[in-house]
Amino acid sequence: MLKKVGLVLSILLISFIMTTGVAFASSRIQTEDTPESSQTEEQSSTTNGVGLVAAALAVGLSAIGSGIAVAVVASSAVGAISENPSLLGKAVIFAGLAEGIAIYGLIISIMILSKI
Repeated sequence: MLKKVGLVLSILLISFIMTTGVAFASSRIQTEDTPESSQTEEQSSTTNGVGLVAAALAVGLSAIGSGIAVAVVASSAVGAISENPSLLGKAVIFAGLAEGIAIYGLIISIMILSKI
């Protein structure tokens, strides 16, 4: 059980670091020293492409991490509920916390797309 909790926590931490790192990289690209009026069309399309890839990575990696976390939490929760039905509320809370990671990735991607 402790190994599963460690796995879930490490997956959550990795997905959080990757999504914030991708968002930081995208914001650094958007805030170059060159004024926007002097940017050529090629530079603008490259910046837009990197921003779209960053948004896709933020959603994709957070969804993968969330899926793995929900799989571990849900399987453990079903076993715990079968032994003690009063644990249903706690199990739902833990599953909801694991699903929240995907929502964080979606929020990060919306923030990235708003800067493009």
